[in-house]
Amino acid sequence: MTLMAPPPLDQQEDDEMLVPHNDLADGPQPMEVAPAETASAVDAQSVDDPPSARFTWTIDNFSRLNTKKLYSDIFIVGGYKWRILIFPKGNNVDHLSMYLDVADSATLPYGWSRYAQFSLSVVNQIHKKYSIRKDTQHQFNARESDWGFTSFMPLGELYDPGRGYLVNDTCIIEADVTVRRVIDYWSHDSKKETGYVGLKNQGATCYMNSLLQTLYHIPYFRKAVYHMPTTENDMPSGSIPLALQSLFYKLQYSDTGVATKELTKSFGWDTYDSFMQHDVQELNRVLCEKLEDKMKRTVVEGTIQQLFEGHHMNYIECINVDYKSTRKESFYDLQLDVKGCQDVYASFDKYVEVERLEGDNKYHAEQHGLQDARKGVLFIDFPPVLQLQLKRFEYDFMRDTMVKINDRYEFPLQLDLDREDGKYLSPEAERSVRNLYTLHSSQLLLVFSVLVHSGGVHGGHYYAYIRPTLSDQWFKFDDERVTKEDMKRALEEQYGGEEELPQANPGFNNSPFKFTKYSNAYMLVYICESDKEKIICNVDEKDIAEHLRIRLKKEQEEKEQKRKEKAEAHLYTIIKVACSEDLFEQIGKDIYFDLVDHAKVRSFHIQKQMPFNLFKEEVAKEFGIPVQFQRFWLWAKRQNHTYRPNRPLTPQEEAQSVGQLREVSNKANNAELKLFLEVEIGQDLRPIPPPEKTKDDILLFFKLYDPFKEELRCVGWLFVKGSGKPLEILTRLNEIAGFSSDQEIELYEEIKFEPNVMCEHIDKKLTFRASQLEDGDIICFHKSPPVGSGEQCRCPDVPSFLEYVHNRQVVRFRYLEKPKEDEFCLELLKLHNYDDVVERVARHLGLDDPSKIRLTSHNCYSQQPKPQPIKYRGVDHLSDMLVHYNQISDILYYEVLDIPLPELQGLKTLKVAFHHAAKDEVVIHTIRLPKQSTVGDVINDLKAKVELSHPSAELRLLEVFYHKIYKLLFIFRFFHNEKIENINDQYWTLRAEEILDEEKNLAPNDRLIHVYHFMKDPAQNQQVQNFGEPFFLVIHEGDTVAEAKVRIQKKLQVPDEEFAKWKFTFLSLGRPEYLQDSDIVSSRFQRRDIYGAWEQYLGLEHSDNAPKRSNAANQNRHTFEKPVKIYN
Repeated sequence: MTLMAPPPLDQQEDDEMLVPHNDLADGPQPMEVAPAETASAVDAQSVDDPPSARFTWTIDNFSRLNTKKLYSDIFIVGGYKWRILIFPKGNNVDHLSMYLDVADSATLPYGWSRYAQFSLSVVNQIHKKYSIRKDTQHQFNARESDWGFTSFMPLGELYDPGRGYLVNDTCIIEADVTVRRVIDYWSHDSKKETGYVGLKNQGATCYMNSLLQTLYHIPYFRKAVYHMPTTENDMPSGSIPLALQSLFYKLQYSDTGVATKELTKSFGWDTYDSFMQHDVQELNRVLCEKLEDKMKRTVVEGTIQQLFEGHHMNYIECINVDYKSTRKESFYDLQLDVKGCQDVYASFDKYVEVERLEGDNKYHAEQHGLQDARKGVLFIDFPPVLQLQLKRFEYDFMRDTMVKINDRYEFPLQLDLDREDGKYLSPEAERSVRNLYTLHSSQLLLVFSVLVHSGGVHGGHYYAYIRPTLSDQWFKFDDERVTKEDMKRALEEQYGGEEELPQANPGFNNSPFKFTKYSNAYMLVYICESDKEKIICNVDEKDIAEHLRIRLKKEQEEKEQKRKEKAEAHLYTIIKVACSEDLFEQIGKDIYFDLVDHAKVRSFHIQKQMPFNLFKEEVAKEFGIPVQFQRFWLWAKRQNHTYRPNRPLTPQEEAQSVGQLREVSNKANNAELKLFLEVEIGQDLRPIPPPEKTKDDILLFFKLYDPFKEELRCVGWLFVKGSGKPLEILTRLNEIAGFSSDQEIELYEEIKFEPNVMCEHIDKKLTFRASQLEDGDIICFHKSPPVGSGEQCRCPDVPSFLEYVHNRQVVRFRYLEKPKEDEFCLELLKLHNYDDVVERVARHLGLDDPSKIRLTSHNCYSQQPKPQPIKYRGVDHLSDMLVHYNQISDILYYEVLDIPLPELQGLKTLKVAFHHAAKDEVVIHTIRLPKQSTVGDVINDLKAKVELSHPSAELRLLEVFYHKIYKLLFIFRFFHNEKIENINDQYWTLRAEEILDEEKNLAPNDRLIHVYHFMKDPAQNQQVQNFGEPFFLVIHEGDTVAEAKVRIQKKLQVPDEEFAKWKFTFLSLGRPEYLQDSDIVSSRFQRRDIYGAWEQYLGLEHSDNAPKRSNAANQNRHTFEKPVKIYN
């Protein structure tokens, strides 16, 4: 898995991002002691350098843990203290969350860091080889003291007792930790060291980076991309050709790592896609298909085919009659088996292996009927660039999941596909063409590149070894870092398999320690020896369109200018000058609190050596204010977090340089110097020299509030005497406000606004000093309300208005079923409680009962709704609904329920697919019952809703998963006391059906067997793929396959012509054994536990011709990762 800092949006899902868990306060929390007893053991490896150890954590009573998070005991590796942190019910996801934590991070000295490679595992206690393990590496520090996997494994899989991860309610977790020295990647200059630059990782885009580097280093491909027509009006973010041209240009001419954001934006991807790791093979196909389409009707049309397209011939040849069927097919890459194959040649041998079609598997030849035949594949021609996808990932039938094959698999530097007199070639192949290839990337005919995957099936890291010129020098392209590598590292070390660590004490008879190498070649690219001069061609600037060169050179110049400015930044300082116009324009529009937003005022980039008096001339040019009329004030941040003008500059300070003044004025060592420009205006509206300021003078700023319009604006500033009183300036305030001179007004001091608003009434009879007013303070005022006035205002005075402004929040509401579309906005207050919010939503929707509104918070990382909705009155305020860790959202999702939410929360909702006994139909029923109800209550509720074949019919309730019957929840009146709150229909389909009379009256030797439909998937190495609806079949002692066929055909109502094509098999653990009509069925099924025999079943092999239903009963396809899509 690609390492990353927490994303600016939510990770996760599987494949998930590696992130530090961020549910904790700074530093480790006290361990929350659960009622479970935990045992631990550390098995140290006998390896001194680097220090490694395995820690085993046994957790009893796992399913009864009632704590959100749980820490293991502390263990020591490399002299450091570590511990495991888990979230048994998930860290706000429906997966087990697990992290490695630095146990003593709170007490370590400032600036500490340590680097570790580690794996975390949940042990399968039935078959250890099915344990789930995830590997990663991280540099731990005070900010990221824990690291791991938020979505380690689905909770449904973990808590399923049949899977083997919880045995006797005990979970076993292992951590393998290797502590290594910290590597300084930052000082490495890839361009200087290798002549090449890398690609920046956007979050989880290492798989894309390795592929792009491979394609870029095929010069013929790069030249074709450059020649795709684009114009200067195109934008890279909206044009895949231009984005790819821009990327390749930067890889060719840039000195630093290149970003891929423009390219992924041109794909139509959002940030979430960039944090979702995909399959590099799939991306390769999708990208090439998209480029092939974009190249049509251009000068480079057909380039993809010319480079990557080869052809093979599928044939079936009858043995006893003269009949042969052939079909020519094209390919852009070849998928080669790794399991059971020693090397690439063994995989090609297997690819062209002849399959005999005989017995029950005879071939139906036209005009000859069923015949024994040979079936196979031979190659007509190979492409100039041969891409070999190594099948490192395989489907495991026992676990219904993908596993990674880490077996040793060798590949040669030169690949001879003419070997053994052209054994891989068809008779139609052109024998004069030499099929000798060189490895380019571990990816050869001459090996050109090798793409490597490091990690497991659930996540990992991709990088590529490439030799761009086919010389002996290899380069490793690992995101931004490019390094020179030798041939052994690029080839032999990527074969996979096991590696033996040297013994720590050779003199002792201790067994060697072997470990599996999880980094191994995943894709090989070979270049044909006879085509290498054409493929490895020269690409220079004349191949690049002029508008593209101009655009990209301009970008490079701007980038260089920024770099230069950054390098010279220590010679300059930023001076931000706020003036009266800024106050008048911003207060009441952009801001309400304080005086100005400094990001929106005039900014000057000034050399530090410039005398300040010379800078004043720059200000005179910018503002049109002569130097003699300028007076500058320094801003100061107060202890209450407000920011106000504090004091004017002294003549001595103005005589200094800008740099000296900044250092004196800014103890926070900020690069910016912030000033307020005071300009006094005379009666003729022209600037006049500022008055001399004495110690008794106080500079006050004034804001005017209109309660009826709910408007606040700045009306200027005044100097007052500290010994004076507010009564003395009332006439002046009325004048600048445009009131009559005798208008009664109320005065308030705006003191602070964070975390709460403080705005206090000012006693007009007290002196300004007595009211503790000082330079930079703000006085807000408004008309005093007339006595007995009946006019009502929402915010009648300044404090109430500022409180309202501080707490108001515009919330965007989205319908939960359309999570990408804003439906309406409401202005609410952060202090609104749960009832206030749902009442406002209900009112907007015209709904009488607000309790039928259910809200769901927004995940800022994934830009999706959180998995769990907000419980009824489960939060105190609106602000709690909008917070996601340390980020604030303005999005809420809503849904309208058919019953009040408090009532719904007390119920368990199940969706049950009812299969009618006589009709070929499936109806989904929603069952809502109190959580303490039993499975028997579900059956009784269902009986009242469905149409039974007769009143006394009995029902059974099944769990169906992947078109197999996994568990019986209710049969006759057994199992009826199981509580429904333990049933999870999120992962399983619940199916109800009538029990047939013959099933109720089984003889002692009768069997009730499972019958499943299946077909073999040619894309998955002929692996069994179940489909359709599984069912039970009664088998009597002595029943033959022929007799079972008659009953099955009648039950399923399959026409004779189609049923004749069906094959009957006995399957055990996913391996089919084809049956003859005379075989005795019951002899195969020895198990008495008829309702738990899902791993043994009678298989019906045939094509899936049934129309796909759209109901939930047929929607239990489980995805392992999001498919790659390029939208533009």
